[in-house]
Amino acid sequence: MKRIDPSSMDLKEKLVSINRVAKVVKGGRNFRFSALMVVGDGNGHVGVGMGKAAEIPEAVRKGIDDAKRHMVEVPIVGTTIPHAAEGRFGKGHVRMLPAEEGTGVIAGGPVRAVLEAVGIKDIRTKSFGSNNPANCVKATLDGLTQLRTAEQIARLRGKTVEEILG
Repeated sequence: MKRIDPSSMDLKEKLVSINRVAKVVKGGRNFRFSALMVVGDGNGHVGVGMGKAAEIPEAVRKGIDDAKRHMVEVPIVGTTIPHAAEGRFGKGHVRMLPAEEGTGVIAGGPVRAVLEAVGIKDIRTKSFGSNNPANCVKATLDGLTQLRTAEQIARLRGKTVEEILG
């Protein structure tokens, strides 16, 4: 997979979740924050990142930097995805189905954040298993990376798009 340069893109940032984590030490508890961030250009590019720090704004900044380093390209056909896909991460499992124009984004919180950042306008999803935001987001990203257009598959097989689609 080729590396995507986020510096030339107009990225939208979305905070998915903030979690307070505690480390028990001799003098008591040390509290820190972890922030799960999604960045996307609304045109087929998205990245997910996690940042951890003592203060929330610093955790968010680190999460955005991490998300920009882990950008992926997602094929979009019109306003939806080219075909159905299932993503898995840990016990999180997200099923994504293409929908006709006007359907909207039918998805839960963490999955919705990723799909809106990518720029998908019409899709139906169902999340199974873990409802942990980190697992849902990573499962969604796994499903989106599996997507291929008819043109990509035709090129791989050395055929025309008409031969592939029948």
